[in-house]
Amino acid sequence: MTVSDLKLKIFRQIDTLEKNRLEELYGVLMNFINGQKEPRDWEKLTEVQKNGIIDALDEIDSGKGIPNEKVMEDIRRKYLHA
Repeated sequence: MTVSDLKLKIFRQIDTLEKNRLEELYGVLMNFINGQKEPRDWEKLTEVQKNGIIDALDEIDSGKGIPNEKVMEDIRRKYLHA
């Protein structure tokens, strides 16, 4: 597979994502790009920290998370309108 083929394949997969998944991918991509200075951050975490992150991601994937917009709305209502 050529570089051009790979880029096209990645683009096609990205192009079919829904907005929330696209935003999630963007975050992962930015973390990957910005993390190039220290690529072994995951290995530095304890097993408890790794498991906590994995559990949190599983909860989000199963719909148990609270969207950022809702959290920010609640914080604004609580602290800016108090």
